[in-house]
Amino acid sequence: MVSDIVHIGGCLCGQVRYEVRGEPLLNGICHCRYCQCRTGSAFGLNIYFHKSNVHIVSGKVKSFRFQTESDHYFLTEFCINCGSTVFLKPELAGGNIGIAAGTFDPPTFWCTPSVEVFTRTKANFFETEISKRYETTKYHQEVNIDDTSKRGSGGA
Repeated sequence: MVSDIVHIGGCLCGQVRYEVRGEPLLNGICHCRYCQCRTGSAFGLNIYFHKSNVHIVSGKVKSFRFQTESDHYFLTEFCINCGSTVFLKPELAGGNIGIAAGTFDPPTFWCTPSVEVFTRTKANFFETEISKRYETTKYHQEVNIDDTSKRGSGGA
């Protein structure tokens, strides 16, 4: 069944354009060090859809894959022209794709976050009214912590 709900968006320069169909599976704020570094901000705001509902309409993305301290991979996909991160594909997301919420066309923030994860590294100036909050995630287990700048524990 094809959903009538469609949201569109794209990167900063407009070369990468996408559309998603249906309701999101998950929408949340992530305060982990990877999202902080990836966005250059205090957190990432990510909206997840099943991969069959996400379609690139135009443009090309490049992928960057890295291993987390839990020894799982995390794939980001970004515009080859402007570098905007558009898609997130964490190994543990299975067949789901995260979309950086700020890349949706206005009204950009049409979806209210329902969960916060990695609150242990949350910026002290940022507060929400979200009731579902977790210090890490149920999948997090530090097994590879050689790079102290990426430690979810804030480098301790």
